[in-house]
Amino acid sequence: MEKKATGNETQLLASTKDVSGCNEGADCRENGLLIRNPKSALRLVEDGNKVHPSQGDKEEAAPIKNGYSGVQSSGPCNGMGGVEDAQCTAPAATTTTTTTTSTTCGAEGQQQLMELEDRETWSKKIDFLLSVIGYAVDLGNVWRFPYICYQNGGGAFLIPYTIMAIFGGIPLFYMELALGQYHRNGCISIWRKICPIFKGIGFAICIIDLYVASYYNTIMAWAFYYLVSSFTAELPWTSCTNAWNTGNCTNYFSKDNVSWTMYSISPAEEFYTRQVLQVHRSNGLDDLGGISWQLTLCLLLIFTIVYFSIWKGVKTSGKVVWVTATFPYIILFILLVRGATLPGAWRGVLYYLKPDWQKLLATEVWVDAAAQIFFSLGPGFGVLLAYASYNKFHNNCYQDALVTSTVNCLTSFVSGFVIFTVLGYMAEMRNEDVSEVAKDTGPSLLFITYAEAIANMPASTFFAIIFFLMLLTLGLDSTFAGLEGVITGVLDEFPHVWSKRRELFVLGLIIICFLGSLATLTFGGAYVVKLFEEYATGPAVLTVVFLEAVAVAWFYGITQFCNDVKEMLGFAPGWYWRICWVAISPIFLLFVTCSFLSNPPELRLFDYNYPYWTTVLGYCIGTSSVICIPIYMVYRLVVTPGTLKE
Repeated sequence: MEKKATGNETQLLASTKDVSGCNEGADCRENGLLIRNPKSALRLVEDGNKVHPSQGDKEEAAPIKNGYSGVQSSGPCNGMGGVEDAQCTAPAATTTTTTTTSTTCGAEGQQQLMELEDRETWSKKIDFLLSVIGYAVDLGNVWRFPYICYQNGGGAFLIPYTIMAIFGGIPLFYMELALGQYHRNGCISIWRKICPIFKGIGFAICIIDLYVASYYNTIMAWAFYYLVSSFTAELPWTSCTNAWNTGNCTNYFSKDNVSWTMYSISPAEEFYTRQVLQVHRSNGLDDLGGISWQLTLCLLLIFTIVYFSIWKGVKTSGKVVWVTATFPYIILFILLVRGATLPGAWRGVLYYLKPDWQKLLATEVWVDAAAQIFFSLGPGFGVLLAYASYNKFHNNCYQDALVTSTVNCLTSFVSGFVIFTVLGYMAEMRNEDVSEVAKDTGPSLLFITYAEAIANMPASTFFAIIFFLMLLTLGLDSTFAGLEGVITGVLDEFPHVWSKRRELFVLGLIIICFLGSLATLTFGGAYVVKLFEEYATGPAVLTVVFLEAVAVAWFYGITQFCNDVKEMLGFAPGWYWRICWVAISPIFLLFVTCSFLSNPPELRLFDYNYPYWTTVLGYCIGTSSVICIPIYMVYRLVVTPGTLKE
């Protein structure tokens, strides 16, 4: 072991051989090992599937937080804790660090270089694009955007939606893609290179992803149940003669003259609530009832598909998304054409787009616009970091961010036409206003209103099958992405344990998600899904991304981050992006978070009003993930030698 420090210059010696090749007065680095050799034998050359090259042969290299030039280490070596801690300082600060070096540290650095060289990459650029699009375009694009749009002023809502996308959603989307691609790490270990004290963000992201997996896949199980039930000559939700129907069941599509009263229930609603969910067998969250074995089998099959799609990594999932990401667009086009030819379709489109300019003066409209674009693009779930980490170093992630976010927003807009042409048709058949037909929100809009409309079209069986297949494919690639965020994060953080056992780890993760979903498979499972959707993920992920944006822009430093982007793409982000990252995007997130916390939603599902204690429970579930951030900060400060100021 050799230790040498003179003035403001510190040399980290990996081995005697490394020192011999260094040119005097030149700083160079290799994956965090600061050495004096611009022609190191460890120099990495990008050959298409490798990591980015060493900057030792460049005339000028970008400065990093500790005053040295070079790529930051992917993890602390023995005796290098000072280097890692020094990375989390003010952008303008110049620090002098004295560290102890050893042969052990050099060997670990070489091992890290080899691990990065062997890192898996996407087979084709289109695999990455389809994966990101498949992740961003999910079930929410089909049911959430159309409902929020007409509820908040129709066509007028597109103004705040576009503004929030330009100044909030897309900059955050671009930031995560750039971070993942440059540092080539998952959501946990990436913080070693950005700001180690914020590493708790990575653990919080993993917990949030597990919460999402515990309820999101249950919604797909509902869709799978519908898909299986669709393989009949007459769809089971078209008549009132089934065992699950009640005396209030009214089929206004029948040839007989029927009157629709305030007590009337459509056969589609009774099929959804009494046959699929069986909520009538539960008294609420305090009495969930037994587990539905039909939904359990559906969920088991879905998780089996998910496992064999992601168990080998992006090489396999990148091929699966060729189907799961493109198939929904084919079906959306078919349903759009079919909906446009239905009687009364124009009424739905008019209701969807008719602007109500007075709505723009309401604060909640802007809050809804910000929340919709944020949850639609999906930063903060670790997925964009994970997917981008498998890119080639010089991939144009700037272009990718613009293309995928634009496709996502346009998909939401077009989905509105698909939904509202059918709602207009429903209003025409019921002889009611579109507003009366469009009362259903969330999954009910798809599983009741839309399913009922499909059932009464010509060739109803065909349209039902392709519609519920579309819902499955929309959900599957989002599930692939969410779990890949956890898998990449854990495997990168604990490579010595799991790097050669990916299949086993994925199997264990799938089992955990399945067991965690059991509460949503009960007769009152729909109430659990609603609670998780509103409280367990919403405010938690907003808080996580807010802290992530602050850590990158203010602790890691906007100048350093822009230098990283320039190193990858050959050009630095302009002032627009810098201002968004430093100020506008964090304010955007803080605005949405505070609005939610100051006015939490009053939950109601079917005829069940959620009691107050469920709100407390929801906040506790959400806090259970975010609490990882301050806990890790305290842990980091306790175990790191030196004073608080140091």
